[in-house]
Amino acid sequence: MSAKKKTKTKKTAAKAAVGKTKAATPKTKASATVTKVKKPAGETKPKRVSALDAAATVLKKAGKPMHAQELIAALAKRGLWRSPAGATPWATLYAGMLREARDKGSAARFKKTDRGLFQFNT
Repeated sequence: MSAKKKTKTKKTAAKAAVGKTKAATPKTKASATVTKVKKPAGETKPKRVSALDAAATVLKKAGKPMHAQELIAALAKRGLWRSPAGATPWATLYAGMLREARDKGSAARFKKTDRGLFQFNT
């Protein structure tokens, strides 16, 4: 003969627990309070300029349409922005300029003039 143990399934355990309440357990450890050290108002980090903002600045000064790869080179040359280890920063910049031109319409900073060329929208 085989001896089988009866085990409660989840449903039967849940039904059995319906009428029971948990006993209150006293807290044994007091929670430690943590105080934050506030920085003085003068020590704030400078806000990083986005690639789109820097590209708008370069296009405005250039006054001519530019490709995304040209813009990335100009941004690095002027020290306005550098890629944070991205493999294709020009593709990211191109997509961002295209998205802004599409979503904002005439209020966008960028205007697509030709295939792959953007100029500052005045």
